[in-house]
Amino acid sequence: MPVKKPSDAKSKKKPKVGQTAKKSAPSKTGSGNKAKTTSPRAKAKKTVAKEVRASAKIIKHNPLESPFRNFSPYEPGKNEPYMSDIQLKHFHQILMQWREDLMGEVGRTMIHMQDEATNFPDPTDRAAQEEEFSIELKTRDRERKLIKKIDQTLERIEIEDYGYCDTCGVEVGLRRLEARPTANQCIDCKSRDELRERQLHG
Repeated sequence: MPVKKPSDAKSKKKPKVGQTAKKSAPSKTGSGNKAKTTSPRAKAKKTVAKEVRASAKIIKHNPLESPFRNFSPYEPGKNEPYMSDIQLKHFHQILMQWREDLMGEVGRTMIHMQDEATNFPDPTDRAAQEEEFSIELKTRDRERKLIKKIDQTLERIEIEDYGYCDTCGVEVGLRRLEARPTANQCIDCKSRDELRERQLHG
């Protein structure tokens, strides 16, 4: 008697109840779902941009703000006269501190030049050193002139001839003097002089 072969439909196993056929999941690295990666260069640019924005917030200040940071702006009393004894003392302290700082810079430069005075055999190194010393000497020369101007301003405070414009005689103003303690002109006269100078020298 011939043996009956099971049909193809019966030979295939049916999935149990609750089970579903497994489907192959698409690869995440395919063209449809590319993983987002940030290059080191892009990260560096973002970091630099953040630092620039942060520094911009710190640097931003009032143009008339004083370059000095070691004093509090003077607030005169209700009926306090301009250039009272207290105000003169306030500016005297600012000028003395400024003078002391400049003198310290001059002394440090001279010590630095003595320590670094080396006769380099290489002409390129020797030229670079001479250029560095030349720049420092020019800076110190400007500071010496400024020290002389500070001394003249201190003398004006002693004779109570401080705080008034040499050109028109009006008050220079506390805030301008705190921004530039050696100022001997009001902002209007100084602006006119600078404009005239630019017109003469182009």
